Amino acid sequence: MSDTDSFIEEVTEEVRRDKLFALMKKYGWIAVLAVVVIVGSAAYNEWRKAQATAAAEKLGDDIVTAMKADDAAAREQALAGVESGSAVAGAVVAMMRAAELAEAGDAAGAVTLLDSVASNGEIPMIYRQVAGFKSLLVQGEKLDAAERRVRLEGLVTTAPTLRLPAEEQLALLDVSEGKAQDAIERLQRILADAEVTGDLRRRASQLIVSLGGELKAADQAGE
Repeated sequence: MSDTDSFIEEVTEEVRRDKLFALMKKYGWIAVLAVVVIVGSAAYNEWRKAQATAAAEKLGDDIVTAMKADDAAAREQALAGVESGSAVAGAVVAMMRAAELAEAGDAAGAVTLLDSVASNGEIPMIYRQVAGFKSLLVQGEKLDAAERRVRLEGLVTTAPTLRLPAEEQLALLDVSEGKAQDAIERLQRILADAEVTGDLRRRASQLIVSLGGELKAADQAGE
């Protein structure tokens, strides 16, 4: 290689380095910013998780403290002062308040709270369905039988978690309307369901017997 060629290569390399340096000066901040964003995002996510954990712990502590009150009315009042921090947590606290109101004899107040949760479009459907079901239980025979049946049948078809408890309530409604055989058949379907719980199996079995129905051998063994 001639001295001229060598010189040209050296100059070319210097130009490359100069251009790279210029690019770094012009655009290097972008790379630095990207690193800052990545690191900052990770730190923010950790901070957010820590905040959520702290909020959940405070909520739990506040609920435990509220539930230590001596009577249902006092517990409801204490729960009313709990800051939930989210729509879902607020729904849970509202249902707990409703339970205390019902125990204290304020069924109307309990139903109002439960219905407000059931109609809240900001929370997941399961919470709304549970609140609606609890509202039906609190109202009991005060609610028109036809309306109760429609709402319970709706839960059977749309709320997998509440399907069997709703069926049990429909069986009780059958009994109240003098439809003992319909109730027995419904209860037998509950017993045959793979998802039936031990408590529900026991209640269904006892009701079948009290209505004069017969238990299958498998159902007798499962009691």
